[in-house]
Amino acid sequence: MKQLIYGLPVIALRGTTILPEMIVHFDVSRTRSIKAVEAAMLKEQKVFLVTQKDPENENPGLLDLYKIGTVAYIKQVVKLPKDVLRVLVEGVSRAELLRLERENPYLEGQVGIIEEEDIEDHNVKEAILRNIKESFHAYCMESGKVSKDLAAQIMKIDDAKHLVDQLCINLPMTYEDQQKLLGALTLYERYGILEGMLEDEIEILKFRREFQRKVKERIDKNQKEYILREQMKLIREELGEDNTSSDADVFQEKLQGLDAPEEIKEKIAKEIKRFKSLSNNNAESNVARDYIETLLDMPWRIHTDDNEDLKEAFQILEKDHYGLEKVKERIMEFLAVRNLTEKGKSPILCLVGPPGTGKTSIARSVARALNKKYVRICLGGVRDEAEIRGHRRTYIGAMPGRIAAALRQVGVNNPLMLLDEIDKTSSDYKGDVSAALLEVLDPEQNSHFNDHYIELPVDLSEVLFIATANDLQGISRPLLDRMEVIELSSYTENEKEHIAKEHLIPKQIKENGLEEKQLAIRPAALRKIINGYTKEAGVRNLERRIGQICRKTAREILEGDKQKVVVTTKNLEHYLGQERYTYQMANKQNEVGIVRGLAWTSAGGDTLQIEVNVMPGKGELVLTGQLGDVMKESARAGISYIRSVASDYGIKPEFFRENDIHIHIPEGAVPKDGPSAGITMATAMLSAITETPVKAEVAMTGEITLRGRVLPIGGLKEKLLAAKYAKIKTVLVPKENKADIKEMSEEITDGLEIHLVDNMGEVLSQALSR
Repeated sequence: MKQLIYGLPVIALRGTTILPEMIVHFDVSRTRSIKAVEAAMLKEQKVFLVTQKDPENENPGLLDLYKIGTVAYIKQVVKLPKDVLRVLVEGVSRAELLRLERENPYLEGQVGIIEEEDIEDHNVKEAILRNIKESFHAYCMESGKVSKDLAAQIMKIDDAKHLVDQLCINLPMTYEDQQKLLGALTLYERYGILEGMLEDEIEILKFRREFQRKVKERIDKNQKEYILREQMKLIREELGEDNTSSDADVFQEKLQGLDAPEEIKEKIAKEIKRFKSLSNNNAESNVARDYIETLLDMPWRIHTDDNEDLKEAFQILEKDHYGLEKVKERIMEFLAVRNLTEKGKSPILCLVGPPGTGKTSIARSVARALNKKYVRICLGGVRDEAEIRGHRRTYIGAMPGRIAAALRQVGVNNPLMLLDEIDKTSSDYKGDVSAALLEVLDPEQNSHFNDHYIELPVDLSEVLFIATANDLQGISRPLLDRMEVIELSSYTENEKEHIAKEHLIPKQIKENGLEEKQLAIRPAALRKIINGYTKEAGVRNLERRIGQICRKTAREILEGDKQKVVVTTKNLEHYLGQERYTYQMANKQNEVGIVRGLAWTSAGGDTLQIEVNVMPGKGELVLTGQLGDVMKESARAGISYIRSVASDYGIKPEFFRENDIHIHIPEGAVPKDGPSAGITMATAMLSAITETPVKAEVAMTGEITLRGRVLPIGGLKEKLLAAKYAKIKTVLVPKENKADIKEMSEEITDGLEIHLVDNMGEVLSQALSR
């Protein structure tokens, strides 16, 4: 049974907990608390002290107070200024607040005195006593703030309950911890909480002491380093070897003569000032030195004057390259606009074409024609975004991106910058290179290009960007949208002859130490080299073969056998060996199920002989010859079209259930793909099914639909050139490619009978021999 006390004044304490046996004073200022003190003084000076849960609550109710508090005697009350009472109390016993009997004008409640049950087992009490003393002793050793008198007094206590209560009173702890101890109603509970608090406090004190030791060691080390650095600085000054100061002075001199915006100069001046404060042997000093040198080397406002003479520029372009009319025309337009407006936006060109067609070399020629400095950046295989934007200076070994580094290397802010192999970039977890190039190649944004290393806006608006690519498929659509695409198609045999005579042969003669009079290559031999020893869209391999002839010529002349070498068709094999390539010529007679198709490859055009066989079976369509998915789909579209018009050609419906159709494209080791062989396969299948021969002199190209329409294709120039080499007379081309044919020179179309077809009916009427 609890002893109940009715009508006992209650004081709600803020941020304070009073324990039994504790003698402490506190201040009260709230009206209800003052009236509760006055009421207690009029009775037995007894008051119930309980802590409120939220110290900010000005009018706490029953739910706002902890249940367990302390009944205390008021020993003294002192009035302080501003209606504040200082109350000295002595805690008597734990009690539970059962209910509030009233809340105004002061709190008055019914409380139940909690009688604590003693632990009967002497061994348990002795264990508690010893454990607490050991923990308290360890706490005193770690803390060093407990007075020796208090420690000695507590260590003399032999009663476990008295020892626990004294520690609860005398140890420094928060009111929340004191409330936990007050709420522990048995000695065993209080012992567990107190032991845990002591252990936690000991661990915290150990960590603090270790942390302070490390901090002190670091401070001592820094002080030692500072003293040594100052001594070294003094010694360097005495020896005249103050490198940091001399470097800073050099940087300061360069800054004075730097032509750059004020914000950039301020940034560099700030970095130089910081550099001066660093020691010469400090690792950060080298980082700061590299950064300052980079900023000082950047061509912020340095530029070259462009060539304004259009005639001279055109003469240089004509002299350096044969053909490439579109590129030359676009550059001349740019130069004309630049002269009229004094400052026109630099175009961002993308030269697309097969390897060896002169994309990289024409860029160098354009730079010479415009009197611009030339710098090349190879993007093939680049997959790290930092290669474009640079690394942040926080990284070890950080450096500017390739764009900023190229400007620093070339020394002007308006060079011609060649972005070679832009279609060969890739992306991985380090970022997308194509996305990083979007800002570089956007005329609206690149005036303030942000390089992560430089951390200052770099103006790229004056740079003339020319990108090169072999295939547009490898370029992302947003990036492609920022560039003006100029296609460089394959060279014709005539163009290759001109290029070889005017450029390649003189170049290789000079590079191999010969004189022009020592080597002559007859036109017929040159044509044989082009057709029999090379098979390419460009002239790279042609140059290699000419170089091979020059090397053998140099050896023969040095060995004294000859004074001059004349290469003809008869002795060409002596210099280059057996012919390496032969074109598959047109068939000599009409055949069933065999049609000549035209294909585009990275090395130029080629012809494909598509073969179809029909045999008894279960209606399967067999495709062989390493065909890609698109080509397989074209074959299926073709057979679907044939089945839809089978009755027009007298084909019985059961034919497709009782026979297998096998399509094969020779050179089975070579992968093939694309939709442009659609009408070719459909024609071959219909020829084999109806046993109607196909004209031998006909070749075709075009995509087929399910309804038999013929759709346009790409790479038409290369395909027509392949047809000419194969001695094909008639070529069937989609009607929608009419504009492409009009743009071609007579050299390509001469000798070819080109028929524009719109549907399979027109194709079959031209191709099948009836």
